[in-house]
Amino acid sequence: MATLPVLPLTDAVLLPGMTVPVTLDNNTQAAVDAARAAGDNRVLAVPRVDGEYGPTGVIALIEKVGRLPDGEPAAVIRGLSRAKIGSGVPGPGAALWVEATELDETPPAGKARELATEYKALVKSVLQQRGAWQVIDAVERMTDLSELADSAGYAPWLSLEQKIELLNAPDVTARLDLLVGWVRDYLAEQEVTERITNDVREGLEKSQREFLLRQQLAAIRKELGEDEPDGSADYRSRVESADLPEKVREAAMREVGKLERASDQSPETSWIRTWLDTVLEMPWSTRTDDNTDLKAAREVLDTDHAGLADVKDRILEYLAVRNRRAERNLQVVGGRGSGAVLALGGPPGVGKTSLGESVARALGRKFVRVSLGGIRDEAEIRGHRRTYVGAAPGRIVRALKEAGSMNPVVLLDEVDKLAVGYAGDPAAALLEVLDPAQNHTFRDHYLEVDLDLSDVLFLATANVVENIPGPLLDRMELVTLDGYTEEEKVAIGRDHLWPRQVERAGLTPSEVSITDEALGAIAGEYTREAGVRQLERALAKILRKVAVALASESAPIRVDETDLVRYLGRPRFTPESAERTATPGVATGLAVTGAGGDVLFIEATSMEGEPGLTLTGQLGDVMKESAHIALSYLRSNGKRLGIDPNALAAKRIHLHVPAGAVPKDGPSAGITMVTALASLATGRPVRPEFGMTGEVTLSGRVLPIGGVKQKLLAAHRAGLTEVIIPARNEPDLDDLPQEVRDALTIHVLGDVSDVLALALRPADERELLAAA
Repeated sequence: MATLPVLPLTDAVLLPGMTVPVTLDNNTQAAVDAARAAGDNRVLAVPRVDGEYGPTGVIALIEKVGRLPDGEPAAVIRGLSRAKIGSGVPGPGAALWVEATELDETPPAGKARELATEYKALVKSVLQQRGAWQVIDAVERMTDLSELADSAGYAPWLSLEQKIELLNAPDVTARLDLLVGWVRDYLAEQEVTERITNDVREGLEKSQREFLLRQQLAAIRKELGEDEPDGSADYRSRVESADLPEKVREAAMREVGKLERASDQSPETSWIRTWLDTVLEMPWSTRTDDNTDLKAAREVLDTDHAGLADVKDRILEYLAVRNRRAERNLQVVGGRGSGAVLALGGPPGVGKTSLGESVARALGRKFVRVSLGGIRDEAEIRGHRRTYVGAAPGRIVRALKEAGSMNPVVLLDEVDKLAVGYAGDPAAALLEVLDPAQNHTFRDHYLEVDLDLSDVLFLATANVVENIPGPLLDRMELVTLDGYTEEEKVAIGRDHLWPRQVERAGLTPSEVSITDEALGAIAGEYTREAGVRQLERALAKILRKVAVALASESAPIRVDETDLVRYLGRPRFTPESAERTATPGVATGLAVTGAGGDVLFIEATSMEGEPGLTLTGQLGDVMKESAHIALSYLRSNGKRLGIDPNALAAKRIHLHVPAGAVPKDGPSAGITMVTALASLATGRPVRPEFGMTGEVTLSGRVLPIGGVKQKLLAAHRAGLTEVIIPARNEPDLDDLPQEVRDALTIHVLGDVSDVLALALRPADERELLAAA
């Protein structure tokens, strides 16, 4: 037993027979100084792992103390024998002194010789891979089995834990058995690693060789003046010479690198070529200059379309603001453009689609139309992922590609007819496209690069605004096109429709002409509609018959109002309000349909039978509720209104809205139903010149409704002269054309009793009519 200072070894293990340098820090320096002060020059080298000492150490002799080449103090120690660490004892210096009991080396037994032979062979295999021939000779010369086993402390392929396990094993046979297993595992691991490395190297060499051969083949074809077999040019040079945004260029160069490394037989090459062609065909840096002349823009809009003052004013406002911003070099936060998104809502035939072309002409921009009707796949908007067969960019990207400009006018036609399908919601995909706060970084799934759409002027069209999803409509500025007056239709027919149809019929203006009176008669008696689509069809029909007549008659032919019966037959639409409302119980209402405003007759009758209310005419829930509210109001307020309550309570009431094959719903027939029921109960017919719209409450209040302009235009077309609307809808009259306001007497009422007093004929007038 010996008393020795402890020399802690961090991240190292000393075995007997090993000579190693040890860097001196505070703890190791203290141990070395203590040993030299004691005159013994021996220390107990113990590995310290995670701040803890093991049970076994090595008695080591300090051979030399000095400095390493980098100037750091160090000591060279040589391991002598294993020793068991005992209890701590006091000693000189700052070192830790312990009692160390030297462990006797047990003689080799059993299969120690066979293990030693096998271990030498395995170590030789490892050292041959490293080219350490001197070490191989030293190992071959070792005859002491304990020395052979402990020499493994020098092996860099053994871990610290494995070396500590060797230190703690006093039996040489056990140490050799451990070493043989560890070296076998190491060699197996090295074999797998080498095989993987060789496979990777062979693959790289093959790819590099193919790339070199392809480059040489391309150079040979170039010298011979031959094109590549697939007809593609040098994509790298095309990308480098193209005027692309920096991030787009980086993405394109990455794909070019993949294309150059890929084999011609790989299906990925065709995908990459298609993607690169799409990117190179995009007009990344092409923009048209906007027309800054507001007067000229207004003239273009007025020439192409009659009326539509709201839309024209909004386009001019957009252009004026853009001009002012350009003068001051201002840019909108998040993008370079204004992010204008206009939604044109209105019935068919009012010119929503053709207005987009006029806007593009007025601004001096390219125009492209994107039809969205019936789309159910989100990928139609955002594009397909490139991993799918037949992948293609979305319609927005294709629209920019077709326009050849990054700032065109894009018309999103029929946005209210988008549908949710199994492949996603295309309306939700449009949110990013139409949101000015984020469309400057729109990302198509096919391109996978940012597109700046902030400079695009989007125009959306819709027949029924209510069918547009709320979040999508919130991104757009709604401008309604409610329809044309008869005067506007005459102007449109004279200036636009008639010349176009004359040309399509193969005629000339010198051969045929039409009067304004004839156009007005066609608009009022043959085509009662909000737009001018039926009017154009009627004109085409007239010109077809004129073309036949010119085969036997001499030109020119002038179409007048008296000639319409010969060309179009008898009028289809005549004023019928007086005839329909001559019987008590019939009232004329106003409604809005998908084709614009329309006149709606509501009929009521009573009969003997079980008291109650029967509703027919394919009514929706809202109109059914309005009918019940109307009946309850009249029964509860009958005495005050001069109505016999028994007239409605004791009989079976049948309320019918004609055209039963057409679904009807909406909150605008309430006061019409009250008027019809009141007319039935009092026997006083409704004035034939009156039309009305508005919802009613149980207390008799007239609630506001929508579509006032379309309804009043419909009343004007139907020949009505007086209209009742809710009091809270009075601000909507500001949008009504002046000629319609002059032709109609508009009553703004807030109570149902006022409606009845105004709409029903007086009792004495009823008696006079009966006598007549």
